[in-house]
Amino acid sequence: MRNGTLLYAQSGGVTAVINATAAAVIEQARAKGIKVLAARNGILGALREELIDTSKESAAAIRALAHTPGGAFGSCRVKLKSLDADRARYDRLLEVLRAHDVRWFLYNGGNDSADTALKVSQLAKASGYDLTCIGVPKTIDNDLAVTDTCPGFGSAAKYTAVSVREAALDVAAMAETSTRVFIYEAMGRHAGWLA
Repeated sequence: MRNGTLLYAQSGGVTAVINATAAAVIEQARAKGIKVLAARNGILGALREELIDTSKESAAAIRALAHTPGGAFGSCRVKLKSLDADRARYDRLLEVLRAHDVRWFLYNGGNDSADTALKVSQLAKASGYDLTCIGVPKTIDNDLAVTDTCPGFGSAAKYTAVSVREAALDVAAMAETSTRVFIYEAMGRHAGWLA
C-alpha cells in the first residue's frame, strides 16, 4: 500500500447518517495506518486549508460519531466550475493536496459532490499527481445516478412519514372548527422519492 494521507470532506445537505460514513472511513483508514484529515465545510475547507487532523480524536470519539446526526466537519453547497473556467481555484486545491501528501480524496455528498471528485481526479491526472478520488454517496433525495438507495434517504423518508402522520393527526383533531388543509413541502429538489 502506498504512503500518504486521506482527505475526507462532507458536502450538500446533512443527513442523519453522514457521520456514520465519516466514522467508517476514519476507522478503516486508521486500521491500515493511514492518516485522515477532514476538511472543514467541504471543498471550501480544502481550498482554505482548514483541515482537521482526526488522529487527535480518540477511538471512542470516532465510534460515537457513527451515531451523531448532522455534519460533524461542516458542509457546503459549492459546485466547482470547469478546470478551464476556474483554474486558480484548482491550482490552489492541488497545492493543498501536495502540501499534506494527500493520496486519497473522499468527497461525501450527492451529484455535485461526485462531479467535484471527478474534476479533482482529472486535475490530478493532468498534473501527474498520484491521487485516488472517490465520490461517496449521500443524499436525502435518492437521486444519484445508477444507485438504488442512497445513504441518507431512509432516514429522510422516515422523518417525512412521521412528520406527515403527526400533521395529519393535528388536522384531524382540529378539522371540525378550524384547519382543514395542511400543505407539506417535501425536500428533494428534482426527485420525488420523498413526496
